[in-house]
Amino acid sequence: MFFKKKAEKMELDMERIPRHIGVIMDGNGRWASRRGLPRSAGHKRGADILENICDYCNSIGVKALTVYAFSTENWARPQGEIDALMELLYHYLQMVEEKFKGRNMRLKISGDISPLSEKIQAAIHHAEEVTASGCGMVLNIALNYGGRDEIVRAARKLCADVGSNPEKIAQIDEKLFTSYLDMADLPEVDLIIRPSGEKRLSNFMLWQAAYAEFWYSDICWPDFKEEDMQQAIYDYQNRDRRFGGVK
Repeated sequence: MFFKKKAEKMELDMERIPRHIGVIMDGNGRWASRRGLPRSAGHKRGADILENICDYCNSIGVKALTVYAFSTENWARPQGEIDALMELLYHYLQMVEEKFKGRNMRLKISGDISPLSEKIQAAIHHAEEVTASGCGMVLNIALNYGGRDEIVRAARKLCADVGSNPEKIAQIDEKLFTSYLDMADLPEVDLIIRPSGEKRLSNFMLWQAAYAEFWYSDICWPDFKEEDMQQAIYDYQNRDRRFGGVK
């Protein structure tokens, strides 16, 4: 569903703020192309927008914000764009300690980081370490992440632990399986936002999205503002979430 007209008056219920919001940060390349700019300019602008959205979500009590930064399928993009994305990521990670100072936020990276350069892997570990004491919102960056890949990796770890022990196999349930996922320490995702006009999940949080609410907009991510996040949360709060039951 597209929301082209904003509500005349948006008053959020602060007791019903979504605990976990997922964002597919889509439209960076199109935003840049429409302005005659290189796609890397769109990604840079998108990173700046993320900082503003983080501050807003943290200020209203969102517990976790997961953003889709680089998927397992994005390796198929032109090498120049990949290199620019990785350089932007490295620069961001280098600035995390300064950016998070006073914000009480924690950084988490979800995904398989093993294919990334040693320089970036080291920067990831450092950034997670220096923000580990943050007890406010968790900014979870999905990096070299795919929902299917996350599930497969979790299954491998679970199989390694269970082995061929019939008693342990019988104990496998959703709760146990979830504990092996990248995002096991985060709340269930309540709201998934996709700007730019696309209406696909694109392999994002497949397990976690089972009962998430979806919000779409034709606004490209580099134009996404605090007011748009407020609108998404307002619409979320005005939906009837039944989780398969009946009220």
